[in-house]
Amino acid sequence: METILSLNDALDTPTFYGVNNQNILCLKNQHPDVRVVARGYQVKVTGAEKAIDNFEQALRKCEQFCIRNNRLTEQDILMLLHGEKPHEQAMDNLILHGVNGKSIYARSINQQALVRAYEENDLLFAVGPAGSGKTYTAIALAVRALKNKEVRRIILSRPAVEAGEKLGFLPGDMKEKIDPYLQPLYDALQDMIPAAKLAEYMEKGTIQIAPLAFMRGRTLSEAVVILDEAQNTTALQLKMFLTRLGMGGKMIVTGDMTQIDLPPTQKSGLRDAMERFKNIKGIKIIEFNEKDIVRHPLVKRIVAAYAGEKSTENVE
Repeated sequence: METILSLNDALDTPTFYGVNNQNILCLKNQHPDVRVVARGYQVKVTGAEKAIDNFEQALRKCEQFCIRNNRLTEQDILMLLHGEKPHEQAMDNLILHGVNGKSIYARSINQQALVRAYEENDLLFAVGPAGSGKTYTAIALAVRALKNKEVRRIILSRPAVEAGEKLGFLPGDMKEKIDPYLQPLYDALQDMIPAAKLAEYMEKGTIQIAPLAFMRGRTLSEAVVILDEAQNTTALQLKMFLTRLGMGGKMIVTGDMTQIDLPPTQKSGLRDAMERFKNIKGIKIIEFNEKDIVRHPLVKRIVAAYAGEKSTENVE
């Protein structure tokens, strides 16, 4: 008989199949009674019913391991098939496994607080200095929710303040005009989703990246929506953005109040929102500080110096 097995669409197939299909060949060699043809997210298996059932059980074990760890080697396959447990990273504060099995953790106290708050609230504000991981953690939470099928889309946005949200004078098509403002978001996604899968998600609209001006008029349901650099929004812009939240959706708003690029006479929409939403159920504000900074050690000292404070670390 012949059966077509469909793979989970959260799976990165190049990682699952391995270089030159080594992984699928290893799996097939452990089940010599079946014939296997794999392409994309479908695996065609030919053989006796019992042999196909045994192969599918093995395939599913490997599939789930690969989804959890974004990694699969021949050694992992052999251990799984012999009832052994391949090494997996400790789960404490783990958000997800990124590209090449990279473990992405909530590393600081406030990053961990953001992860906890995400489970209990639909609107989060993560505010703090450069390098504190607020945007990176927010995007990791969104990618995890997408992989776990908790949402159908991820929508990432930033205000293009330097161009006054009017991008027509820049050269190139619309993507080329806005990409410089959105590159930090691409960088984070590339750490968490293999290139081929990321390209597929973006082509299908599963992951969308757009400037804030493009949010007007939309209802964003069953999505994690992230607004980065929100300190550069006006109160009206941020109100417009926050009222896009639809059923089954979550929003995370990030910003740094020390890096406001608005005219001096213009109050930041992020500052306004933090004053308004302090005690509203379902909304949580997490304030990061220099202790959360996870970039180069000098960044902590730089942030402290610009804040007019003396760094708590020894300067040699």
